[in-house]
Amino acid sequence: MQVLRNVFRRKVRVLLTISGITIGVLALVVMGSMAERISVMVSGGTRFYADKVTVTAEGGASMFGNSLLSLKKREEIKAVPGVLEVSASVGTLLDPEAGMSFGMPPILLGDDMRGDPYESFRIEYAAGRPLRAGELGSVVVGSDLVTRLGAEVGKQVTIRGEQFTVVGILDKTLTAPDMAVYMNLADAQRLFAQDLPEMIRSFVDVEDLVTTFTVYPAPGVDPEELAQTINETVSGVTATGPSFFQEQIANATRILNAILYGVAIISLVVGGLSVINTMTMSVSERTREIGVRKAIGASDRQIVRQFLTEAGVIGLLGGISGLVLGVIAATLGDIALARSNVDLFLVTPRLAIGSVVFAVVLGLVSGLYPSLHAARMRPVNALRYE
Repeated sequence: MQVLRNVFRRKVRVLLTISGITIGVLALVVMGSMAERISVMVSGGTRFYADKVTVTAEGGASMFGNSLLSLKKREEIKAVPGVLEVSASVGTLLDPEAGMSFGMPPILLGDDMRGDPYESFRIEYAAGRPLRAGELGSVVVGSDLVTRLGAEVGKQVTIRGEQFTVVGILDKTLTAPDMAVYMNLADAQRLFAQDLPEMIRSFVDVEDLVTTFTVYPAPGVDPEELAQTINETVSGVTATGPSFFQEQIANATRILNAILYGVAIISLVVGGLSVINTMTMSVSERTREIGVRKAIGASDRQIVRQFLTEAGVIGLLGGISGLVLGVIAATLGDIALARSNVDLFLVTPRLAIGSVVFAVVLGLVSGLYPSLHAARMRPVNALRYE
């Protein structure tokens, strides 16, 4: 209680100082929650691609169907030494008319499910069950699309103007599956063909359309080496191993995260400067008090501890208030963006705890110089101070 009384001797000044820390922590939490969301999605992608090879059309890699492959290529790829199984899939935007948005857009994915027995990236179901191979007219819906589609197990949803029965709803993964609708390959091929220009559509075999092959290496086979072998063996395709995702996506988002955290930390450091000012003024105003304490036997260490504690309390109060406001801002932001199917913020325990700890440490560091200055005062000079 004595510490709080000392801290709030000049209420307006201290509240302004705490406000500076609060704004810095608010910025750290909001921007950090954006970085955490991106990191979680990238982490999921890294785990998904860690043990497999992705094959797309040569010179046109795309997960949304801008490149076309023939289903007949599957047998060529499967014949490559080291290949255990090859799964064919079609990927495209759930809404072809959707504009650009921040984050993962809703997608439609069709698969022949040949790779299911070998898939290491497991997804839990909040309700229902997985799709069965060849089960037409049925879908599994990602958690973030349940409200938008009005999805309910056993009921029907409308996808591209057609009715599909929902057999499963995915548990939240915080990665790409949350924004996906899964169906069998034949259904996806038919819907995907609708996006093709009419001139092209009349010349293609819908049942032969594929946008991606997922290759599962045999035990002991290096995915990177297998990707190189496929590129050398099979014409007209581009095979990429796990490093492609890491280099193209993970490294780019790492830079973005550093920028987000950097801006937020700069804001918080600016708040720390106000702590230095407040503690310096506090030491100046309490010079005679310091002299009295030292005259009756207070050690330099006790003086330093007293003022560092006060600086730490300022950092703690600013950190807690900034965290609360940051969580509120992130929550309201996600609610406001929900209609656009954008889930932009994720306040994780490490972000919450780290923000408060950083604010306390910043307060302690900012209070170090004023504390040492107070401890070095000579009692005689301090008592004469006016």
